[in-house]
Amino acid sequence: METTNQTIVTDLVLLGFTNNNKINFLLFFIFSIIYVVTIFGNILIIYITLINPHLHVPMYFFLTNLSIIDLCNISCAVPKLLMDLLSTQITISLMACTIQILLLLWIGANECLLLAVMAFDRYVAICHPLHYPIVMRWSVCRGLAIFVCIFSFTFVFIPSFAMPVTLCYPNTVNHFMCEALSVMKLACGDVHNNETVTFFFSFMSLFFPFVIILVSYICIISSVLKIHSSGRSKTFSTCTSHITVVALYFGSGMVTYLGPSTDASSDQDKFVSVFYVIISPMLNPFIYSLNNRDVKGIIAKML
Repeated sequence: METTNQTIVTDLVLLGFTNNNKINFLLFFIFSIIYVVTIFGNILIIYITLINPHLHVPMYFFLTNLSIIDLCNISCAVPKLLMDLLSTQITISLMACTIQILLLLWIGANECLLLAVMAFDRYVAICHPLHYPIVMRWSVCRGLAIFVCIFSFTFVFIPSFAMPVTLCYPNTVNHFMCEALSVMKLACGDVHNNETVTFFFSFMSLFFPFVIILVSYICIISSVLKIHSSGRSKTFSTCTSHITVVALYFGSGMVTYLGPSTDASSDQDKFVSVFYVIISPMLNPFIYSLNNRDVKGIIAKML
């Protein structure tokens, strides 16, 4: 890539949310609470699942994986964000920024695929209960978890190393973290090919898992409608809460990575990123696990 008469960037300046110290202190307080709640909620799910043998089933196996992913997701951005909110100038080295981008993309792809696997697991359990022990046997569950991890790693790291981007001044990023599209705007020369590849891989990792989730829950709801039982309303409530969290996570991701890329959308992308990096990891343990009757019973016994 051509870099003649241009100075190559060695560190970046993040603009964050605002320069108002009072607002930054308020955001520090809010994000600190969210971070603590997220860490506590996800660690609690992992602990409860490990110590209770009757929770050693595929559904809780995938929920434990989701909790681990959510812990990694929020920990990639929030600790640095909390320090930055109390700083006068927010800087990050290019190496640290690159690592943050790759980790966030890898974790995001992991979560998209895992949510699709979890939706398929519920579809088999509700729509084909007799075949569930065979279809979702432990060898299949472990294989799916390994596939999600390796496939998302390949999906993110190979294109990133195959098409590296050189950054030039000005080195200011209008974001609170190193987000791929925002950092790419500092690239030297033409990055049309990089943006095309990013859009393609974002489409593959966001759209297709979302379709799988949507189809799975449509089949679940259709199957439940045919059953006249007292548990039908509870199933609908559970499905609705799951779909709400999925729509929040995938919707915010699609707005960021599949929406039009313009300078005017920088502020919008910054605030939308809060949903899939900070809010979603906090909601997942409550929606998927802590609202479950078995989990609430175990917590009550522990207390």
